[in-house]
Amino acid sequence: MLRILIVILALASIAACTETTTDSSKKKLTQHERDSILAESDLPGANVVGKAIEVSDSSTARAKRLDEQSD
Repeated sequence: MLRILIVILALASIAACTETTTDSSKKKLTQHERDSILAESDLPGANVVGKAIEVSDSSTARAKRLDEQSD
């Protein structure tokens, strides 16, 4: 009985010393990053997502160029 108690206490001590990971330590992906991952997948319609990202990036770059010209 004493051996079982010692083993349980030893395991509890080891478990208490282990590093715990939380979800907050994981890097959160942006919507653009998630969409890019989806666009590279083999899911149906993924190529449409990729094309939409290209169009969005293109229009963002164009808007940025126009803003720089107006300054």
